[in-house]
Parts: sequence; structure tokens; C-alpha cells
Amino acid sequence: MNTPASNQASKTASPVRSVPLRSQQENLQPGQDLMTYVKDYARQKPEAAALWCFGIGFVVGWKLKPW
Repeated sequence: MNTPASNQASKTASPVRSVPLRSQQENLQPGQDLMTYVKDYARQKPEAAALWCFGIGFVVGWKLKPW
């Protein structure tokens, strides 16, 4: 609902921001996390993963034109 009371409450309420700790930032490994996610996805849906690989290989092969 868009009432003056709700507008006033939303204006006065300050958003809470979570700042990650420095030690958490140093432990980030996006490459390893991505590979883990892709492996888990391939285990859960092997048909879809195979089609993705085929499609990406087709496009890359078409752009490289090895013949």
C-alpha cells in the first residue's frame, strides 16, 4: 500500500548494509567456484551439458573455420 504513513516509515528507516570481512574477500575463488558449479550441473543434467558443449564447439568451430 502506498500511504503517507508507509512512505514516511520507508524514508526514515535506514538500510542495513552488510560489509564482508577482509578474510572472506581473500578466500574468494571465482574460477574454482565456477568449475565446481559446472561439474555439479553436468552431473545433474548430462544431456543438457552435452548439448551446451556441442553448441559451443559448433559456434567456435564455425568461427575458426579450420577447413
